[in-house]
Amino acid sequence: MKGLLLSVFLLLSVAATAQWTKLTSYDKYDEMAQEYMDRDDGYTYVINYWATWCGPCVKELPYFEQLLKAYSHDKTKVILVSLDFPNKVDSKLLPFLNKHNIQSEVVILDDPKSNIWIDKVDLSWEGAIPVTIIYRGEKRVFWDGEFDTYEDLDKLFLSIHN
Repeated sequence: MKGLLLSVFLLLSVAATAQWTKLTSYDKYDEMAQEYMDRDDGYTYVINYWATWCGPCVKELPYFEQLLKAYSHDKTKVILVSLDFPNKVDSKLLPFLNKHNIQSEVVILDDPKSNIWIDKVDLSWEGAIPVTIIYRGEKRVFWDGEFDTYEDLDKLFLSIHN
């Protein structure tokens, strides 16, 4: 009986942990944007553009995970848009997501026409990552650069969410 209980516990522990094996990939920004960038469904969307090779991006990822945990019951979606190179998804991105137990939704954007789609995200964006868009309906804010603390992210989030 103890062995059965231990087996059930281990299975539940593994099931509770995100195990990334496949991600949704978009090769056109407009397709990704249609899915995530302009929804008006009562949710607050936090969209972060990042990559595993970007030190500041990796440093701030725990803040997005903390935000998701704090507000997941409150009509909030956190979407991490990976700009990792397609040939590094299996060797870098998936192991990173598993190692850090990332719970936020992750999508890959592989649109080589960044000189066009960057302006569609925000005209003030010069292309460096990380950047974050937080929106709810018509309310929208663009944050260029990394968040120094979770409190900075939370404050910006609440300016849109409330």
